[in-house]
This record gives sequence, C-alpha cells and structure tokens, in this order.
Amino acid sequence: MVSRRKMLVVGAGALAGGVAMAAGLEGARSEEQGAEQREHEDAPAQEMVAPGANDARAADGAAGYVPVVVPNGSTLPWRLVDGVKVYHLVAGPLTREFAPGLEVDCWGYNGSTPGPVIEAVEGDRVRIYVSNRLPEPTSVHWHGILLPNGMDGVAGLTQKPIPSGATFKYEFTLRQSGSFMYHPHFDEMLQMGMGMMGMFVIHPREPQEPRIDRDFAIMLAEWAIAPGARRANTTVMNDFNLLTLNSKVYPATEPLVVRRGDRVRIRLGNLGPTDHHPLHLHGHKFRVVGTDGGAIPQGAQWPETSILVPVGTTRDIELVADQPGDWAFHCHMTHHTMNQMGHGLPNMLGVKSRDLDAKVQGLLPDYMSMGGGGVGGGEMAMRMPPNTITMLGGKGPFGPIDMGGMFTVLKVRDHLESYADPGSYPHPPGTVASPASAAELRADGIHIKG
Repeated sequence: MVSRRKMLVVGAGALAGGVAMAAGLEGARSEEQGAEQREHEDAPAQEMVAPGANDARAADGAAGYVPVVVPNGSTLPWRLVDGVKVYHLVAGPLTREFAPGLEVDCWGYNGSTPGPVIEAVEGDRVRIYVSNRLPEPTSVHWHGILLPNGMDGVAGLTQKPIPSGATFKYEFTLRQSGSFMYHPHFDEMLQMGMGMMGMFVIHPREPQEPRIDRDFAIMLAEWAIAPGARRANTTVMNDFNLLTLNSKVYPATEPLVVRRGDRVRIRLGNLGPTDHHPLHLHGHKFRVVGTDGGAIPQGAQWPETSILVPVGTTRDIELVADQPGDWAFHCHMTHHTMNQMGHGLPNMLGVKSRDLDAKVQGLLPDYMSMGGGGVGGGEMAMRMPPNTITMLGGKGPFGPIDMGGMFTVLKVRDHLESYADPGSYPHPPGTVASPASAAELRADGIHIKG
C-alpha cells in the first residue's frame, strides 16, 4: 500500500549494476565465514575486541569530555596496553536495514556501516589493528589526521594493500583534536560506495568550557539502490535515490533527544561520492564551531540555522536546546528528503487523466497516473517489488510526514528521566496551528472569496 507520491520506477541500469556485484559479494560472504572459522593470527587484536579490567575509560573522564552519542550506531571498544589505546577494526560484508522493509548488502567495519566511531583524546598513542575479510585488498586512510606518512593508508603510495584475510597494524600519536573520518584508499569508488566509512573523534586534552552535555556524531551518505535490489550501484555518479544519516533513512533514523537547556554538539561527516548537504535545524540557531581542520576560534565562529557539509569534510555545530518540542533536522535539498524512488517519472502536474487509468488498466492492471494534482498525502494501493520502501517517511502525531531520507528529529524536553525517545511532544493548549474559524477571519478583517 503506497500513496500517490510513492510511485517507484525500476531503473534497469541500477539493477544491472546491482547484479554485476552479486558474484563478488557472494565471495565476500564465503570469505567472511572462512575467516570466522580461522584462528586470528594477532593475539593483541583479538584481546581488545571486548574491553576488560584494564580499560582506562575512567582516566579519560579526567580529560573532561562527554562520550559521543552515535544515533543508530556505536563507538569502537578499546583497551589500554602499556599506555597505548588499542582498537580493532574488521572490514567485511554485512547486511544493513536502512528502514523496515529495505535490507541492503553492504561492506563496512565491525558489522556496521558506517563503522563504529573511534573515540580518543588529544595526546593519546593509538594502535589500530585492521583485519580484512573482504574479497579484495583494502587499506584505511585516517582522513584529516596528522600522522607519519607511512600510516596514512594510501595503498600503493604509503603502504602495501591489506590482502584479503590479513591483519595490518597502524600506530600513531594524536596531535590534534576535532572531528575526523576513516575510509579505504583502495578501490575507493566501490569500497566507499558500499559503505566503508566511519568517524574518528579526538577530544581536546584540556576540558572545554562551557561543557557539552550531548555530543552527537552523524555520517552522511548517498546510495543508488534500485527498487527490489539489495546492493548499491557504485557506478552511479549523480542519480542517488537513498540519502542516509548513519546509514538509516527516516522513519528509521533515531531522534536526537536532549533536555531543555542542554548544550548540544552535532558532528557531521560527509563521505558520499558527489553531493554536498545543507543540513537545516528547525526552532534553533547554532554556531559553526569546527571543521576537519580543527576548532574554529570563538571570534571566528558564525551563527546559522543551516550548515553546508561538502563532500570529504566534517562540520561541527553547537547550540543550546532552549525551545521544547520536536524539531525537524534535515537536508534542505528536497530530493534528499525522499526515500527510494525512480527518477524516470514524467511530469504529470496539471494533467487531467479523467478515464485514462481505467482504459490503460485493461492492458496494465497495476497502472496508475501519478502526480496530476501533486503527490503528497493520501493512500492508495500499489504493488512494490520485494525489499523496497516508499518515498514517504513515516506517520506523525498529525498524519503522514511527507519527508524521508536525510531527516531526523531533535527532541527537546523540560523533564527527562533518561535520554530514551520520549515520544511525540505534548503541545501546550493553544500552541498548535489549527483551522481558522469564520468568526476569527471576520474579526481580523480577512475576506475569502469563493
């Protein structure tokens, strides 16, 4: 069951691209199963997957930072070994549910795309083991991080590629703070297009004032996944039909829940192939406080309600959540707040189909003219291919929300016992837009004809 808006056109080219990758991904599954059966050759990497008694997280508390919150994601566990923070990334195939009804075969790290956020403190020595369970070699580039050249992760230039089945070690000292990223520099179009990316957050050694109460990390990405397909077509250059926040589309995106008065930081990273994203927040203004080049001095920060996140960059914004409610936070490119769709639709706006549908349905029972009077709102029946979601987002307290894709909600509340989703905002009486009565119109001198 879909609305008039939810017309889906199967793109033959995109489907072909998905089919072309099937053999490689089936090989990846076999490789992953084989790798799981083998004894891992690197004992330190194996040890630190689950932090234990010598985990030094308590020591990080003295550095004065609040751990990041990753909506629909996680942070990477670590343990302290002889003064070095040790992490383990495992590159491999996985299945990600972008939203109920749509599962996508991806590549990523530690069973997720984006991979878990790596979190550390300026001055830390870090050792990161990378195990490759992909059907081809890979590498990891630490995007924006200052480090020795041989640790930069560019296959062929600064290191040999990591062969399938092998584990490499990266080690360096963190000499900066801010929001950074990690991704392959081997077969980038395929590997990054399949979801291999993650964020790397380095907190400043000296406590920040004023203190941040909620610190969110969100990775932006774009995908071309034809209706009915399970794999992205990584050869597409600009015809993307799924735009994600941490590899989820609305209504599956988790809300950003904060208490009224909280000082909130939102870290945004963009490793999509083509598009920049203007992220717009309703109901609040914020200041742009950082890029992947580091913190912006306070005197150089500027106020905004939208922030453009170019490809290959991070942007940090901060605000005080002083307005209670459920506030939309979304990309302002209108096609980026749509879910899975075909782009070959004719423009039917203004066309009066009259009895056309009935005539065509004699030949094509599923035919339906779309968009003659706009495409928002009401529901009507239409078959969709399996593993396909509709263009629209989800249901809100006042009806359907005509947005999906890069859309989530900042939920600000006066009283919260926890940061779990508090549900829909209970609006105080008289604070919701409502139909105007004839008496109100007359009293205010509004005359409506017809």
